[in-house]
Amino acid sequence: MDARRLTKLRKDLTSFLDDVVGTLGNTRRRRWCETYVRGMLLDGPRKSIEPMAARLQKIESGVEDYEQALQQFINQSPWDEQAVLDVLQRWIGRRFGTPEYLILDDTGFPKQGTHSVGVARQYTRTLGKVASCQVAVTLQMATLREVVGLDAELYLPQSWVDDRKRMTKSGVPECVGYQPKWQLALTMIRRALANGLSGVVLADSAFGTVTEFRTTLEQLKLQYCVGIDSTLKVIAADADLGPVPKYSGRGKPPTRPLKVRAGATSLSVSEWAIERAADFRKVTWREGSKGKMQGRFAAWRVRPAHRLSAGQELLAACWLLVEWPADAEHPTKYFFSNLPEQTSLKRLVATAKSRWWIEHSYRELKDELGLDHFEGRSWRGWHHHVVLVLLAYAFLQDLQRQRVKKGALV
Repeated sequence: MDARRLTKLRKDLTSFLDDVVGTLGNTRRRRWCETYVRGMLLDGPRKSIEPMAARLQKIESGVEDYEQALQQFINQSPWDEQAVLDVLQRWIGRRFGTPEYLILDDTGFPKQGTHSVGVARQYTRTLGKVASCQVAVTLQMATLREVVGLDAELYLPQSWVDDRKRMTKSGVPECVGYQPKWQLALTMIRRALANGLSGVVLADSAFGTVTEFRTTLEQLKLQYCVGIDSTLKVIAADADLGPVPKYSGRGKPPTRPLKVRAGATSLSVSEWAIERAADFRKVTWREGSKGKMQGRFAAWRVRPAHRLSAGQELLAACWLLVEWPADAEHPTKYFFSNLPEQTSLKRLVATAKSRWWIEHSYRELKDELGLDHFEGRSWRGWHHHVVLVLLAYAFLQDLQRQRVKKGALV
């Protein structure tokens, strides 16, 4: 936004930060927190510290060294970003209401060199290739009308975790070790639940393919609709695998037959879908800006059965949802969902497709607020910057929500 509008919103921003960050321990720290957030909200092509400081100092005619003060606030000041996130999430819950969806994703920040925390040559879907970058796992919540960022964690590749000297130099806490992205995602989900936020979990196959990720969501009493790889195996939900041996009275009672009955072998989800090509039909799931959003889908009740022949326990019945475009030779997308058995195909499709919110929010978080513009190298600085971006985004989304609400009352 331009300087004039930002000035008009100064009281609103101050009130918002009073609610969410308080004093951050002292008034000077709070002052530069508000300055940093204003810098991200202010129009400008780059939202790293140096250009933000130059724009703000010029507009406000400040006499202090804005750049030095902001550098210290972001990179050295010991305020607790996790405590700020907890308060922000509770504030979002009060302002936006119960989420429809909790959306997990990972995103890449292209970055050169070897010293910035977490930077490595790794695959990022942001670029669609292996590149030198940082990767973050994010959690966002969506209602039927808006999306708000809730959390983000920096992913550390194994090469970083194995280099304790480099970890220490970047300020990574001693307690931080290697965690795959799906484990980072579950940590963020648990934090959101603790702060009163819940909803249907949406994620792509990088998360959904992991059995432990899905079973943990079920243990947390959460519904989900997640992408999976085409190689995962399933069996019909009502398949008769054969008799289960009688319980001997010792050890764990048997839950599966010693030998799976002939004809009850599992299929990969791609094989399953191709064998049932006649089941696919056109589904319209919502109205888009360019017309109806449509595609060809089918869904079946199945039980995940990876490594069934090797004695792997069958999991609970769930939905297998598959998308097969009319002009494609093979199905293109696969999902597991534990939505209720009576859920309609249209509802399943609409749920799976609601991940579109993530691309909408990334455009605003990156292009408008500079999520990927941080130029520092430290663990603390990266997380401080990202939390303040989430603060600024929540403030903007709340302004938009209020404008829509007022318009509806006119």
